[in-house]
Amino acid sequence: MYTGTHLLADLSGCKGLDELERVDTALREAVAAASATLIDVRLHHFGAGQGVTGVALLAESHISIHTWPEHDYAAVDIFLCGSKHDLDAALVALSTRLEATRCDERRVARGYGVPPEPSSP
Repeated sequence: MYTGTHLLADLSGCKGLDELERVDTALREAVAAASATLIDVRLHHFGAGQGVTGVALLAESHISIHTWPEHDYAAVDIFLCGSKHDLDAALVALSTRLEATRCDERRVARGYGVPPEPSSP
């Protein structure tokens, strides 16, 4: 059995991380690229020159972002249920819109029948 994949990405060298409209556009483009179903986008801007926290609520789960413009860094979380969605395309859309120069990612299979990852002592 299989439920979905959780992709965690660290984007570095980004631009416009304090721009609410740019982050909104990046999330919406990622949803479209993944062929996911958008329910709503919720964003919070922490003030001039500061970061943005946001989430795209999806029928299939979510895509979230937390930005630190002072470090040109964004933490991205993409969780999509099912195998028909394109997580790679979603990540490329976000990375491209935010002009990331580096992307480090980790993937976790989640769901029924997925063996648990070993826990740390």
